[in-house]
Amino acid sequence: MGFKAPDFTLLDSRTGDTVSFKDIKGIGIVAINSNNIVKYPDDHPDKMKMLAEELNFPFPYLFDGSQKTAKAFDATCIPDFNLFDVNNKYVYRGQLDSSRPGNNVPVTSVDLRKALDQVLNGEQVPVKQTSRIGCNIKWKE
Repeated sequence: MGFKAPDFTLLDSRTGDTVSFKDIKGIGIVAINSNNIVKYPDDHPDKMKMLAEELNFPFPYLFDGSQKTAKAFDATCIPDFNLFDVNNKYVYRGQLDSSRPGNNVPVTSVDLRKALDQVLNGEQVPVKQTSRIGCNIKWKE
């Protein structure tokens, strides 16, 4: 906790534009895919674009082909939710909510939303956070 957000410049799979950390103004949301597309072709940017359009993502869906961004953020799984405060200091890494594929718990975003509200209200985000759960990032060898 407390480290500064690393900068990145990545390709937005939807638009073909590059997006960097400094482009994400105010409350900015991005999704980043860092999976190895050679071994997992379903994670290719073309497929990412189709998914983003199908689900109408209101945020950029970026591709980290080198996996350097994932390593800079110390990411380990997908999804891996990270929240930075107004000073770009890392304050939250946890779950979106208690929903999981197949557990019939509705998606509410309650955990991430609570942390975001704390940041917006100038409150300290508790260090104890519910661990994120997801698939491991498919790393290159």
